[in-house]
Amino acid sequence: MHSGTPPGDNTVSRVPTPVPDLGPAYWQTRYDQGKTGWDRGGTSPMLSRWLGAGDLTPCRVLVPGCGRGHEVITLAEAGFDVTAVDFADSAVQSLREELSRRGLKARVIQADLFQFSPAEPFDAIYEQTCLCAIDPSLRKTYESLLADWLRPGGKLFALFMQTENPEGPPFSCPVEAMRALFSDRWNWESGPVRIDHPMGLHELACILVRR
Repeated sequence: MHSGTPPGDNTVSRVPTPVPDLGPAYWQTRYDQGKTGWDRGGTSPMLSRWLGAGDLTPCRVLVPGCGRGHEVITLAEAGFDVTAVDFADSAVQSLREELSRRGLKARVIQADLFQFSPAEPFDAIYEQTCLCAIDPSLRKTYESLLADWLRPGGKLFALFMQTENPEGPPFSCPVEAMRALFSDRWNWESGPVRIDHPMGLHELACILVRR
C-alpha cells in the first residue's frame, strides 16, 4: 500500500496562502489603490507620549519604512535630525512635498532597506510599521540591520503589530517572538504598552536599548 492519507481520515490539509512579493511594486500598488490601512492619517499617540515624557529627545533618528511620514514630520518639528527611508515612490514624494510645504528639514531616502548603509550609526530608531510588513523569513536579517544602524546605547522605539492573521501583511509580531528576536544585542527597557490601531488591531509599544 502506498503511503498517504490513512483510510477513514477525511482531514483536508489547509494549503497556506503564498506570501506576495513585497517589493516596491507591491507597495506602490497599495498606495495607488488607496489600500493603506496601516496609515493612521496622523502621528501615533505613542510617539507623542514618548516625546512628552522625555523618553525620546532631539537626536539623530532613523525612521525605516516611513510611509507618508507623519512621525517624520512630528520629529522634524520637535528639532530632531531625521532620516527617513521607504522604497514606495508615492510615499517618498508625498513626504518630501509635505516637509517642503511646512518648511521642515529631513533626509528622505528612497531605497530598499536591505541595501541601506548609512555613513554612521543613529542615536535612535523609530520602528512602527516596517517590521510587520517584512516577510517573517527576513526578520533576523532586519534585526541585524537595526543593530548595525544604531550606536551602542542607542534606543529602538518599537511598536509591534498584533494581529491574528498569520498571512499578512501586516504580519503579527507577538511579544514572545519579539523578545526572542531582540535578545542577544538588546536590553528591554520598558513596555509593552498597548496602543489601539484604527485598523481594529493593536500595537505593543516597547523601548529597547542596543548593547
